[in-house]
Amino acid sequence: MKWFYMFFGFFILVSCQEEKPVVVTIEFKTDYLFNAEIEEKIASDTTKNEHFTGFKYQMAATDYATSGSYKEALIAWDSAMTPKVSTYTDFQIDSINNSYEKVNASNYIVEKSKKHQIVIINEAHHNAMHRSFTKSLLQELYDTGFRNLGLEALGNGAYLDDGLNSRKYPIQDTGFYIKDPQFGNLVRTALELGYYIFPYESGPSKNGKEREIEQAKNITKVLDSVVEGKTLIHCGFAHVLEGEYSYNSWGKTMAGRLAEYTGLDPFTINQVQFSEKSNPAYNHRFLKALKVREPSVLIDENKSPYKYKRDQSWADIAVFHPNTKYLAGRPNWLFQNGNKKVMVAIKDMHLTFPVLVMAFKDGEDIQQAVPLDMVEVNGAGQEVVLGLKSGRYVIVVTNKKGDARKFELKVD
Repeated sequence: MKWFYMFFGFFILVSCQEEKPVVVTIEFKTDYLFNAEIEEKIASDTTKNEHFTGFKYQMAATDYATSGSYKEALIAWDSAMTPKVSTYTDFQIDSINNSYEKVNASNYIVEKSKKHQIVIINEAHHNAMHRSFTKSLLQELYDTGFRNLGLEALGNGAYLDDGLNSRKYPIQDTGFYIKDPQFGNLVRTALELGYYIFPYESGPSKNGKEREIEQAKNITKVLDSVVEGKTLIHCGFAHVLEGEYSYNSWGKTMAGRLAEYTGLDPFTINQVQFSEKSNPAYNHRFLKALKVREPSVLIDENKSPYKYKRDQSWADIAVFHPNTKYLAGRPNWLFQNGNKKVMVAIKDMHLTFPVLVMAFKDGEDIQQAVPLDMVEVNGAGQEVVLGLKSGRYVIVVTNKKGDARKFELKVD
């Protein structure tokens, strides 16, 4: 029967595009970069200063993530961070696994959130998987009373997208990081569920301690003004930490200041520290020792979760993410939480390669909207697989010259 299941799985993969679509030539302009253009940006920056050399790779990692190139983003980030290889001994690995129970992170977070008015979760700005994980929590958190979503990545002040909550989908000007399709999906999903989304970033002249204070005050103002519901905050890196944070004399991060200003104890989640690197050998040795198969939280013999700690600061839990597996070069987590593996045929487009293949929700403005998924294709023989839910889409295929085609696609 094995052949039957293989055939049936293949049928599901390709059935979304049985009929040949009607392809239309369009005028289309995009700011998304091809991988070769990102590589050119790296090569053109010949600075010898170690700090700025690292910075150019960090920016490249963001560019890759924004354009849907997850693996390349991890590689670029590690080029900036120069990760070290370290492992525990076999005895230590056995001891770790015998000391903790691994539980499903989503289930644990949702259950604990019932006791908190504020949940704060962080991300690394080059890691689209973190955004996908936060998105996966939205429905169940909504079901337990969460109605407000604060995003550090949203433009604020002069850059505010004041039409976001009424439009119900993000556009290119909604926020710098939100141009990443997976971040766009986080925003789009939250709006579809009924969340009120708000920005809280500080003014452009603020940094360090001032920035943490202003972020927390901005959130507090929103919490004082909204009528109902609990609040989820999605922030970057160390802003999630409670307690005293000694780095750059911050004193406290946004999360710590928010607890101070509101009198509420936030439930804080760090998913950055124990996430995969570009090479599994570079992973944190604690993550390597555990060999988790799903996003997990560790529970000790006293039924207490493993906290992320840094000096006198902490997050209430750490999420341990498994290594990504790939299908046709795409991360496996793209095809979870209702998304299907959708094979898209782009033959007979009469376009020079490479091309970007972008999926837009039918009815959204393709000239402005953040695509739901996108992938760079380097040749006619490359499989094109997108992660999409059931629905109607407009697929745009464009190359470096600006030549573009579009066609409609229905995913059953």
